[in-house]
Amino acid sequence: MAMATARKRAWPPWPPLLFLFLLPGGSCGGCPAVCDCTSQPRAVFCAHRRLEAVPGGLPLDTELLDLSGNRLWGLQRGMLSRLGLLRELDLSYNQLSSLEPGAFHGLQSLLTLRLQGNRLRIMGPGSFSGLPALRLLDLRLNQIVLFLDGAFGELGSLQQLEVGDNHLVFVAPGAFAGLAKLSTLTLERCNLSTVPGPALARLPTLVALRLRELDIRRLPAGALRGLGQLKELEIHHWPSLEALEPGSLAGLNLSNLAITRCNLSSVPFQALHHLSFLRVLDLSQNPISAIPARRLSPLVRLQELRMSGACLTSIAAHAFHGLTAFHLLDVADNALQTLEETAFPAPDKLVTLRLSGNPLTCDCRLLWLLRLRRRLDFGASPPACAGPRHVQGKSLREFSDILPPGHFTCQPALIRKSGPRWVIAEEGGHAVFSCSGDGDPAPTVSWMRPQGAWLGRAGRVRVLEDGTLEIRSVQLQDRGAYICVVSNVAGNDSLKTWLEVIQVEPPNGTLSDPNITMPAIPGPFFLDSRGVAMVLAVGFLPFLTSVTLCFGLIALWSKGKGRVKHHMNFDFVAPRPSGDKNSGGNRVTAKLF
Repeated sequence: MAMATARKRAWPPWPPLLFLFLLPGGSCGGCPAVCDCTSQPRAVFCAHRRLEAVPGGLPLDTELLDLSGNRLWGLQRGMLSRLGLLRELDLSYNQLSSLEPGAFHGLQSLLTLRLQGNRLRIMGPGSFSGLPALRLLDLRLNQIVLFLDGAFGELGSLQQLEVGDNHLVFVAPGAFAGLAKLSTLTLERCNLSTVPGPALARLPTLVALRLRELDIRRLPAGALRGLGQLKELEIHHWPSLEALEPGSLAGLNLSNLAITRCNLSSVPFQALHHLSFLRVLDLSQNPISAIPARRLSPLVRLQELRMSGACLTSIAAHAFHGLTAFHLLDVADNALQTLEETAFPAPDKLVTLRLSGNPLTCDCRLLWLLRLRRRLDFGASPPACAGPRHVQGKSLREFSDILPPGHFTCQPALIRKSGPRWVIAEEGGHAVFSCSGDGDPAPTVSWMRPQGAWLGRAGRVRVLEDGTLEIRSVQLQDRGAYICVVSNVAGNDSLKTWLEVIQVEPPNGTLSDPNITMPAIPGPFFLDSRGVAMVLAVGFLPFLTSVTLCFGLIALWSKGKGRVKHHMNFDFVAPRPSGDKNSGGNRVTAKLF
């Protein structure tokens, strides 16, 4: 007995401690054998394990669960409800075709849910119930066709929704109802043919909207009117979008607008003029050929303009005047031969200028750029000269401060050729004045009247593309002087011409007076369907009257039939021959029918 007691006391103290270590750790549980639970604290990685169901025995304190790249085909209600501390769930690239209502019940702490690369088709009410704290939902690369009303109604905390690369053809007007905190929405590479304006109007807190690679032909007026808090709008790769309607951005107060890789042929000034808080405008990769003068002035807070990869051939003088905060211009990879200093309101305030990839002619028009070359940010590739030949291919940064003779020079414009300086034309006739000049750069030809009115390129009196002045249907008030002005950046030259108008006397001997209105010659008369009906009615009435009268006479005749005698009797006595008193005198009775 004493020996047994002594032996019992001799046991070492470690077996009870070992027993404690072998016990499961409270609520944490173990780690499934197919998963990795050691790479990151409170994270379970079960990606690419060919799983067909969610493994059991997941630690209850898991905050990140990665089940991507498996063969999961469905999620049943309550399957993950024990993971109340889960913050991020990755179910991407599985075979999920549907989500049972309540599949995510119990995940009240979940912030991120990734479902891209599955086979989901229809999103209806209850699909995401039980996720009150969810902030990011990724549904890209599925086969979703419809978003039904109330599909996201229980995601009141959702801030970012990604819906790219789906078969989406319809978004119900109430599909986004309930997304009271959504700030970013991306719709890209799907089959939408129109912008889902009624559904977007349910997103009052949306800040960024990205509509990429869609086959949409137009953005209707007021389509985005309900997005009063929207600050960033991106429209990328709409090949069928050729113009932006004047009211298409009505109701918006954007600070960043990008319309890239579309088919716009001109800057949509009328659609942009009300965006007084716009700071960044990106129109890259559109076939826009010119930026005219002062048309951007309503965008008083514009700071950056990006138009790389377009088809720009000219930027007019004063193009950016009125933009006092303007400091970045990206026009790389265009067809610009020059960029004059007068295009900018304050060239010294320009910070960044992307001008590479343009066939620049290095003459006096780029002297200002040469002066600022050390301060300006040209990016990775500074602009280079495409001409003249002696500086071809040379970067602007390679020139020294003291230029050799013949570098960056221009020749002032001079009139070299002109037509008759005195032209006589008859009233109603045709008059033409020609004028051309030489210079480097090539000069422009303009015409004006002595009173200072410049003549345009449209109307009865117009300037043609080659600089010719054309006056059609000459009138008496056209007589007088016309001045040709040939100008370039280095100087100008002018030439005065005169037009004399001969007054034409009409054949009746009276002088022509433009104030007399001649009677108009009536043109061919055509009847419409109403006129034809009236003509037929007018002709039919006399015809009907005649027929009625005839039938009346026939009726009267018919009533007297049988009472009228159609024969008569009369006696005939033959005359006596002359001289014979005793002959003749016989009476003959005859009946006449």
